[in-house]
Amino acid sequence: MKFSNAYSLKDIANIINCEYVGDALFSITGMNEIHVVEKGDIVFVDHPKYYDKALNSAASVILINKVVDCPEGKALLISEDPFRDFNTLTKHFKPFEKAHAAVAQTAQIGEGTIIQPNVFIGNNVTIGKNCLIHPNVAIYDHTIIGDNVIIHAGTVLGADAFYYKKRAEGFDQLVSVGRVIIKDNVGIGALCTIDKGVTGDTTIGEGTKIDNQVHVGHDTIIGKKCLIASQTGIAGCVVIEDEVTIWGQVGTTSGITIGEKAVILGQTGVTKSVEGGKTYFGTPIEESREKLKQLANIKRIPEILTKLK
Repeated sequence: MKFSNAYSLKDIANIINCEYVGDALFSITGMNEIHVVEKGDIVFVDHPKYYDKALNSAASVILINKVVDCPEGKALLISEDPFRDFNTLTKHFKPFEKAHAAVAQTAQIGEGTIIQPNVFIGNNVTIGKNCLIHPNVAIYDHTIIGDNVIIHAGTVLGADAFYYKKRAEGFDQLVSVGRVIIKDNVGIGALCTIDKGVTGDTTIGEGTKIDNQVHVGHDTIIGKKCLIASQTGIAGCVVIEDEVTIWGQVGTTSGITIGEKAVILGQTGVTKSVEGGKTYFGTPIEESREKLKQLANIKRIPEILTKLK
């Protein structure tokens, strides 16, 4: 998330009432999660396991819960609770906008696009030309949809990320202010849910087709001309490269990459990154031929045990 204007380190520290290390006039231009940070951004870290990763990231300012040596050319914001204060900054710079109509006045809808009854289109949504949006679709604020896109009934674009911090009193949610971006010629089935990024974008690439009842988690990037069958669940921060085929009831863990032109067979659990150009099956995931050989050998166990007697 980029700010509309640059702010000083002192300005940001005053908003969250914390100490800072660095030049009071140090310029800050945005805030983002670790996987999408750029120069000028704030990133937060609240666990020693990730201190080095945050301090050595592209971020210019690290919101951290410990006084550490400040890397050259960067600044620190010292907070008792970086998760809480990151949320405070998110709400300050991008507060929730209440809807005042089923189709917001700030929405832009392209020529030839058909909007069926009971569709909700939020603030600052952009929809391209010749799209077809079926009934009861909900399109949250700031979503961008390209040309020639079809979205079937009951689909939701832009719900919050499933991202929580466990506390003694319960779970505290990280506030989501990212976007969903749907490129040209995408087809999305009925009752799909595509979550927005926390501070960045969840992106569906050009020409990709998604079946009914598919979930796509926050900040995931799906490439061009992919096929994703029903009841697939894709976690947050996944990268699916171009022309990947995912069959039904597949589930993934977060933060993995599925390589270009890979095929994931039905009911597979994608527990790690996999190379492109191969077919995979099973949980834990393996190349399908090897996995099927293993299953065949399991069936032979009684026969083998009989021979050993």
